[in-house]
Formats: sequence, structure tokens, C-alpha cells
Amino acid sequence: MADTLVRSTFADGVRTLTLDSPHNRNALSRALVGQLLEGIEAAGEDPDTRVLVIAAEGKAFCAGADLSEMTSADDDARARGTAAMLAMIRAVVACPRPVVARVHAPVRAGGIGLVAASDIAIASTDATFALSEVRLGLAPAIISLPVAPRMTPRAAARTWLTGEVFDGAAAAEHGLVTTAVAPDQLNAEVDAVVADLVKSPVQGLAETKRLLTGDLLARIDAGGEAMQGLSARLFGSEVAQELMQGFLKR
Repeated sequence: MADTLVRSTFADGVRTLTLDSPHNRNALSRALVGQLLEGIEAAGEDPDTRVLVIAAEGKAFCAGADLSEMTSADDDARARGTAAMLAMIRAVVACPRPVVARVHAPVRAGGIGLVAASDIAIASTDATFALSEVRLGLAPAIISLPVAPRMTPRAAARTWLTGEVFDGAAAAEHGLVTTAVAPDQLNAEVDAVVADLVKSPVQGLAETKRLLTGDLLARIDAGGEAMQGLSARLFGSEVAQELMQGFLKR
């Protein structure tokens, strides 16, 4: 039986999917992505679910791609992995329920795509963010589809090209998250937003979200194949393979 890497709970119209893969800091392994995609799709089909919350357990929200898989995979496996990542990002945007990201801790690279794809993202001010792909000879290819429309152009240029670390407060200023609050206020803020969301019926929520995400979904559908191919190619490149292996040995 496969390990449960994404826990699903339900209460009062709210489905919560919690990333729980501590051994790799909730990295986006093939197994975790598959379970998360399954959970997102199930939430969107459940008539009792009005809101979907994506949260995480442990010292990190999400460490990005599972580099151990990307260094051991062949070209076909990398292509399947990047295709699954694209499908997961699209599922968050296309989900007919509002998706709220609760970001309590560090999030890196591909994990930022998950945050950006969410409709509302609430972060702790001490959570840290980094689009660190560039330092491994990669690029934020797939995640650029939801991340670029969220961030201001100047903030995107600086953070994508430098790979620098920035905190939750800066993420809010950059447009990457909706709001950032003190760590001890995170649960209350998420609860308050969710409480407002569940006041509305599924029909109103679904149709309003459709208005908000139509352009983003079209962007993903138009550019997804190209970005998935670029991601797979870069992960398989000699430069990236050498740098990823070096990172894993630290």
C-alpha cells in the first residue's frame, strides 16, 4: 500500500488537503503530486465541498521538485513528472471551488507554483520564499504560467533571476500571496477567510471563480505544453544534473 503523503479531512463544507511528506520537506515527488491531484479533483466533484484548503505539515510548506527523482529519472520519466506537475497546477486553477493556500513555512521553486495557482494565499510573515531554479541551471517554466500574472514585473525579474530568499511580507508586496500575517495569527486569518467563503452556495462560488480564472486557465492551456517540454529538457541537461547532484550531497 502506498504511503499517504497528502492527508484529506472534511468539516463544515471545507476540504483540507495537507502535504505530509517530512522525509523530503513536502517535495513534489511523483507520488505526492498524484495524490494531491486526486484530492483536488475529488474536492471539485464533491457537492458538499464549498472550499478547498491546501496546507502542509512540518518544517516546510513545499521544497519544490523532488530532485532525487529528477536526477535518477530517464527522459521519459522526467517528461511524465513534468506533465503531472502541469496537470496539478491546472487542476488548482480549474477546480470549481475556491482554493486557499495556508503557507506556514518555507516554500521553494515548484511549491510557489502551487501557491500562485490558489485563489487566495495566506502566508506567515516568517515563511520564506525563493524561486531558486536559476541557481540549478533551471527556469521556473511550468510555474511561470500562474506566477507571472500574480507578481509585479519588477519583483518577478529580481526574484526569478537572483533566486534570492524573501519573506512572507515581501511575498504579499510582490503580489505572490494575498496577505501575510504574524505566525500566531495565521490560523485565525485562514479561518476568517474560509468562514466568509462558506457563506455562499457552491453555484455562486463556482461561477464567480470561473470569471476570475478564465484568463489564467487560457494562459495555462496555451503555454502549458511548451513550458512542460522546457522543464523536462532543463531537468535532463548536463548542467542541471551536475548541480542537482551537488545540491543533494550537501
